[in-house]
Order: sequence, then structure tokens, then C-alpha cells
Amino acid sequence: MSSPAERYAAARQASEHPHTRAFAARQRFDLDEFQIAGCHALENGNSVLVAAPTGAGKTIVGEFAIHLAMQTPSDKAFYTTPMKALSNQKFRELVDVYGPDDVGLLTGDTNINGNARIVVMTTEVLRNMIYADSPALRDLRFVVMDEVHYLADRFRGAVWEEVIIHLPSHVRLVSLSATVSNAEEFGDWLDTVRGDTEVIVSEIRPVPLEQHVLVRDDFLPLFDDRAGVATAQVNQELVRMRSFTGQRFESNRQAQSYRSNRHAGRQANRPQRGGHRPNARRIERMDRPDVVHLLDGANLLPAIFFIFSRVGCDAAVQQVRRSGLRLTSTEERAEIRAIVEDRTRSLQDEDLGVLGYWEWLENLERGVAAHHAGLLPAFKEVVEELFQRKLVKVVFATETLALGINMPARTVVLEKMEKFNGEARVAITSGEYTQLTGRAGRRGIDVEGHAVVQWTEGMDPQAVAALASRRTYPLNSSFRPTYNMAVNLIDLFGRERARQILESSFAQFQADRAVVGLARQVREADASLEGYLASMQCDHGDFAEYSAIRRELSDLEKKNRQDSQAPRAARDKRMKRIQSLRTQMQRHGCHRCPDREAHARWAERYWKLKRQTDRIRRQIETRTGTVARVFDRVVEVLETLDYLQRGDDDAGGGLRLTDAGRTMRRIYGERDLLVAESLRQGLWRNLDAPSLAAMACCLVYEPRRDEANSGERNLPRGAFRIAYQKTSTLWAELDDLEKDHQLPGSEPLASGLAGAMHSWARGGMLDRVLVDADMAAGDFVRWTKQTIDLLDQLSIVAEDATLARTARQALDGVRRGIVAYSSM
Repeated sequence: MSSPAERYAAARQASEHPHTRAFAARQRFDLDEFQIAGCHALENGNSVLVAAPTGAGKTIVGEFAIHLAMQTPSDKAFYTTPMKALSNQKFRELVDVYGPDDVGLLTGDTNINGNARIVVMTTEVLRNMIYADSPALRDLRFVVMDEVHYLADRFRGAVWEEVIIHLPSHVRLVSLSATVSNAEEFGDWLDTVRGDTEVIVSEIRPVPLEQHVLVRDDFLPLFDDRAGVATAQVNQELVRMRSFTGQRFESNRQAQSYRSNRHAGRQANRPQRGGHRPNARRIERMDRPDVVHLLDGANLLPAIFFIFSRVGCDAAVQQVRRSGLRLTSTEERAEIRAIVEDRTRSLQDEDLGVLGYWEWLENLERGVAAHHAGLLPAFKEVVEELFQRKLVKVVFATETLALGINMPARTVVLEKMEKFNGEARVAITSGEYTQLTGRAGRRGIDVEGHAVVQWTEGMDPQAVAALASRRTYPLNSSFRPTYNMAVNLIDLFGRERARQILESSFAQFQADRAVVGLARQVREADASLEGYLASMQCDHGDFAEYSAIRRELSDLEKKNRQDSQAPRAARDKRMKRIQSLRTQMQRHGCHRCPDREAHARWAERYWKLKRQTDRIRRQIETRTGTVARVFDRVVEVLETLDYLQRGDDDAGGGLRLTDAGRTMRRIYGERDLLVAESLRQGLWRNLDAPSLAAMACCLVYEPRRDEANSGERNLPRGAFRIAYQKTSTLWAELDDLEKDHQLPGSEPLASGLAGAMHSWARGGMLDRVLVDADMAAGDFVRWTKQTIDLLDQLSIVAEDATLARTARQALDGVRRGIVAYSSM
């Protein structure tokens, strides 16, 4: 019970924050301390960074910012997310609270009520609005940046920094992040560029997480019960198992058995065990249907099984189906069918068979589903809705499900502790483990969540325990200047001010922080070097000079031994230098010093430390102004290509945009320079709508690493091939130019999906197009949406009226059928 002083302090805080009090009263749960602290910071007029575990409820702070905006007649609030699926979900939630008139949605391919006072959008949309100086920014008071740790994403992370840097100074920023180990560093940067930012970090899960290892049909605690999770002391039974898997594993099983039965309030229906367990070295894994049955009997559903491959997810659903397992009642199956038919009634009948609709529906009615990027977006949304309604009991998902979508479960199962990263199998990180297991435990429903790791041959329980006990991972900037960014910044602020802005990026902030640490190392090393110099002082001469001769001689002699295949002239030159150094050394006064070797030991330490220090100094030189130097190289390329020109009356080298530069301002994406140059050179002028759609697809498509290059065999014929060849030649020229300016360049055009996109834009049937594309419907829809984004840009920026009209026709040709449905 709180003391009178604590109650008085709480009452005083409540009186000073009436909006927080009113908002809290409307919530289903009492607000946690970190949520109240975040709301108070906003009500005090500050920006805020909230870093908390998945499922902790940090979005409450973002929703409070919207609540504050709606207390005035005209203030606006924008809610940004990294993915369209998250934007769609948040849009629906806010419509339920504020009604359809006050809430809008902007995701590039969806525009609903964009002038509303509350607008949910992807981060890229807000970035584009800022650069275009959109009138929608007027009266903007709050911007919520959900999942702001996406700033570390190497492909899209720069967008977050652009928004944070360029938002008007009066806009308050609400940054919501997963728990990161350097939240204070990120908060310091936010405070530097935005002013008055409070950092609130919580590592407390509202629903405690129990960690288990599934060995055969036993759930064993990962951590020792007596030690407690806080000590991260692994269960010694698991340690012994790893060392002696050949020994009978029967002792203490009942004592170690699964503890959730106490919380469930009933004894679990455990599968019957046979009498004799074979004394084998290999511990057999349970089949997936048996694991699902075990979880069901232990009252641990709904559950998410994370399987790090789409094929594995689909195969798991089929395994459960073949086993005959059914997790739903008659009433639940009827409700599932009604929801599915309502949500998919706009899909054409001829497409349903192609999409595997009937089998998918049957699996849903069993209470089982897959969730991965290969699924049609409409199907994924149905799975999410049914899982939230507790109608689907088991979802087999890839890790993409862990990225913020609201699908909490009672239990999360990890079948393996490694995944394929596109090149090799690698162990999952502590951050990934935290993100995945963070789905376990539903607030207001579960007393605790459960993370279950299946035992695999060679598993190290200590390593699993280390992952489970480390809750954080570092947030590192991936910011780099682009051509589009450069022309926008120069147009808005001029070159010097643009440079200063880029130097305020989190990337430079982190580099400068690193420089501070490196500079401290240099200062400490310099002091040690002075000590070493003093220790090697010699009465017979300059020992530093003598030791430098010895070191160079030693290095050359070593190189001479190792480099016996060098040309004779080079070896002769080296030997001549070696003879010269030997003569210098023998004639040097220090060579005759009786304490020569004692001095030499100090000299060796001196030269070793000096080499390390010189290397650190070079690091400092390369890090200081890193971002601005890349910006300078980008500007040089733009000047070379006449997107920027120096003003005639500006001896200081001021820059202005040319007509081509003004076009570049409105072209966003990885290929901004190639698109702008292709437009300027008229390379796509003769393309019809399907061919232009195919060309746009070549510019956005990123093939899998293992995807075979089909060359030009499947490319559309006629004008497309000519345009494709010219565009590829242009890419090669630009790539050479970038490398000449020490920029990384880009990947060649990818034509693997061109034929399928051409066929689709021409009105081809879905089944044939998916065969040509050789990909799942969800993947095809994702690439068509990116193609649509580029075609939309072309329809706006193309000065050639015919090309602009063709782009609109291509856009209409692509946005049909399942693509149009997925954009709704």
C-alpha cells in the first residue's frame, strides 16, 4: 500500500496533467509507469522516445499524442509506420475510436481522406510530403514514428532520419522503439536535432515470459527455478543432457515437468508415453501435429510457430492437415467461413482456384494457417483477424510476422535457433529472439506468456539462455545521401546549409561519438609513447632514430624471405636497401651501447603502439565529416550530369537546380538517377503501356540470390528490347561514373519478372502470369505494387505528355484483379 506522501505526489501529478488523467480513464487497462511518463512528457510540450519490449503497450503514448491534437479545433497528428500492413491496421483501429471523417490513410497505393486531422501513413509518404512542402503539413502538431528502430534498415532506414531532421521545429515527435541497448544515445541525438526530447526506457513485460525447452514430449524450464530468471542460470538438467545425451533421461522428469498446468488451473492432457525409453544418443523430435496436440492439451493455444522459410510454413500446415487434427468447434468453423467469405467476396471466382482458396479455407476451419510474404495480402489480413479473434489457434509464420503486427499469442515456438540469411545458415541474434518471443503473452488474457524452443541435436542450452537473458540490441544508423535527397536539400537550403543538415544526421552523430572514444585512445597512447621514448633514452645517440633503422631493416628482411618470387630487379633493389640499412645501423652510436637491447625492448613497444595509434588517427580522419563527404561526391555526379549548376554571379560556388534537377526532386527510390536520366534521354518514349510496365518492373525488381538469370530469352519483343538495351547501357555508364567518384554504384537491371509483368499489364490470366513469374501470388502482388509506385511517379514527372499518358495506362493495366483488391 502506498504511503500518504506517495499518494499526495500522485494526486499532484494528476492535477498537473489533466489530459493524461482523462485519457487514462478511457483505457481498458491501468497505464504502466512508463506509459504515464511518456504522456506527461507530451503534455509538458516535449518530444519523447519510448523504448519498450514488444507487447508492452508503447503505442499508447502515440495514441495519447493523437488525443492531445484532437483537443483543439485544428491541430493535426500523423501516425507513421514502416509497412503498409501496419498502416492499414492502425487506420482501422483509429477509425474505431475517432470515426471515418477524422481519420485518413496514405500508403502510396491507397489514398483515403488524406486531408483528415489524423492521417496514418508509411514513413516514405511523409518524407515525400516534407520535400514537396505539402499544404497537408499545416497545423501539424504531432508525428508518431512507430517502430523507429527501422532506422537501422540498410535499404529504407535513411527515410526515418530525413523525416526527423526535416520536420518543422514546432512539431513534437513521438518515437516508439523496441528495446535497444543505446536508447540514450539515440535520445541524445533526437534532443540535439529536435530539442527537448525525453527518453523513457522500460524493460518490463506486462505479461511475464516463461522460457522452456521441449525435449521429446517434456517441457523443461530453460532457467533453474531455484536461481530465478534474473540470474540467467541455465537448468542443469539441460546442461547434463547436452553432455550425456546417451544416458537415460528419466530422472526428475515429473519434478521438472511443465509448470503451466498450475496457471491453467487444470492438469494437462499429456500424450501417453510408452513404457521403455530407448537408451539412444539421439533425442527424437516430436512431429509438428504432436507438438500442436501437446500444446492444446496443456492449454497453451493459440500459438505461433516461427519457421524461417515459407516452404516450411506451408509444409507445416499440410502436416497438421494430414494428421486429421482439428482445433475448432462447429460454431467456430461456421464463424470462420462467414468471415472469410465476407472478406474475399470481391475476388473473382476464376482467381480463387489459382490462389488455392478452398484448401486455404479448409485449413482455416481446422484452426491452422500459414503467414508469410508469399501469401496474398488479403489472405494474410484474414489470418491476422481470425487469430486475433481466437478462431485460428495455430499459425506457422516467418519472422516477418514479428515486425509489429498485432498478433499476440499465448505461446511462441521456435523450432530452430538458426536461419538462412540468403548466403548461409546463421544463428539468430538476441534482438531477433526477443522480437520473436515478444509475441507470447496477451495482456488482460494471459497470466504469463510461454516461449518454447524445441531441442535439436547439438543445441547449447547456455547459448539459448544467453539469448533469452539479453533483451537488447544496438540501433545503428544506415543513413546515406541520395541524389533525390541532394537536389531537394540544395533547392530548399543551398549547398552549405544542406551539408550542415547532413552533418546533424544520426549516422554522423554516431561517427562523432566514436571519434570521441578514438580520440581518447589517441591521447592515452600519446602519453604512453612519451613514456616509452623516455625509457629508451641513450647516452650514445638518438635511440628512436636507431630503432627506426632496425625496424625498417627487420621488415625488409622478412619481406625478402616471404617474397622470393618477386622480379629480380625488385629483389636487387631491396637487397641494396638492406645493405645500406645494415651499414647505417652498425655505424650508429647506439649500436655500441652496452644497454642497447634493454633500450630496444622499450623501442619495440614504442613502434608497436605508434603503428596502432597512427591507424586510429586515420580512422578519425575518415570518420569526421563522413556523411558530408559522401554528399559532396553525390553533388559532383549531379554537376557532371548537369542536374546542378553553379550560379554565374556566385563566386562562392553556390548551386542551383537545372530543369533536370527539378524533375529529380520528385523521383524517389533506389534508381532515382537512372530513372531521371532515362526520362531526359527519351529512352522510353516509344514504349506502349505493357512495355512501360515491364520496364518499370525491371527497375524495381530484386531477384533472389539463387534465381537463375534468364538473359533476354523471355523479354517482351519489339520496342521493349531496344529500350531495355539502351537503359542497361545507360546504367553501366552511370555505374562507372559513380565509381569514378568513389560511390558504391548499384546493381544491374533485373529482367526476371519483365515478361510476366508485360503479360499482366496486357490483361493476361492470373494462373498463366504466376507460372511465368515462377513466384507466389503474394510476391507477385508486392512487386506489382512497387511497379505501380514508379509508374505513378512517371505519370507525374514525365515532361513528354505521351509518356505520361502511357504511364497512366500502364498503371491502370497493372492495378487490376488481385492487385487492385490488395490495394483496397
